[in-house]
Amino acid sequence: MRYQNVCLETAVCTLPEEIVTTQEVEARLRSVYDRLRLPAGRLELMTGIRERRLWALGTRVGEQSIKTARLALERSGVDPRKIGVLVHGSVCRDYLEPATACGVHAGAKLAENCAVYDVSNACLGILTGAVQIANMIELGQVEAGIVVGTEDSRSLLETTIRRMNTDMTLTRQSIKPLFASLTIGSASAALVLTHKNISRSQHRLLGGKTLANTAFCHLCRSDEESRDGDSMNTDSETLLVQGVDTAKRLFPEFLTELGWTRDSFSRIFCHQVGKAHQKLLTDALGLDASRDFQTLSYLGNTGSAALPSALAIGMEEGVCQLGSQAALLGIGSGINSLMLGIRFAEGG
Repeated sequence: MRYQNVCLETAVCTLPEEIVTTQEVEARLRSVYDRLRLPAGRLELMTGIRERRLWALGTRVGEQSIKTARLALERSGVDPRKIGVLVHGSVCRDYLEPATACGVHAGAKLAENCAVYDVSNACLGILTGAVQIANMIELGQVEAGIVVGTEDSRSLLETTIRRMNTDMTLTRQSIKPLFASLTIGSASAALVLTHKNISRSQHRLLGGKTLANTAFCHLCRSDEESRDGDSMNTDSETLLVQGVDTAKRLFPEFLTELGWTRDSFSRIFCHQVGKAHQKLLTDALGLDASRDFQTLSYLGNTGSAALPSALAIGMEEGVCQLGSQAALLGIGSGINSLMLGIRFAEGG
């Protein structure tokens, strides 16, 4: 997968105002911690997450995606009439039908000849949407496109806390699959991609590679329960090992596809899961962990918005030097891995 004509025009994220610390989460779990004799502080110690954010009660993900899409289009300078495809790529969505992208399209006031649809691919949804847009640009089908998504963790967090406090059958062993749900945060992110002929940034999306390791699709499953709210069960330990192994298998193929070595890029942006994942991943790929730009400690795991948000924040903070290259190393439950390469323009 190589691109000659695709540019990343802008990456943006929008964040909720409400902050919930890990200490506050554990304070609400004091009864189950006491019953199972779990040490306070274990969640932050295990994950490195000190806080996460929540959208205001009643927020619909489509409403927030409209705001994020508008901000992305404004910053990109792209004429909205040139947007030929809009993809909504988050795990969260407003309805089973119609596509959440439809409401975002209307709210962003895009043209009627713009293709509009949702993509679902766990934590890789926004990156997957970006690849589909890039393919359309490369084929000459569109000049520009936008992928956006919003993750809302409030229901999952509240449901998990309630279940942990009320289910008296839980043991120190059976409670483990629930802890990953306490790391989830809320965020919204968007990427605008254009043909190089109309790009102002000239940040080139070079291409990438994918790998599906679906024998492990059962390790992380989320369900929407009609009465109790969202729920998720995660075999975190096995998912950690198998997810990193999937990335380790893909990484050499990714380097070969782009003609890169480990020294070809100065920055990496990864899915934000936990500090153990970051160390295991960088060690497995033979990369210096200092090259990884992290938002995990203050945003938590924001699903499909995690890697794009880290990229947006990193670009805004100037961590990507002009003329440098960066690797986007995505991993999502399923298990799928998607890796992309970017070259930042010499002149910004």
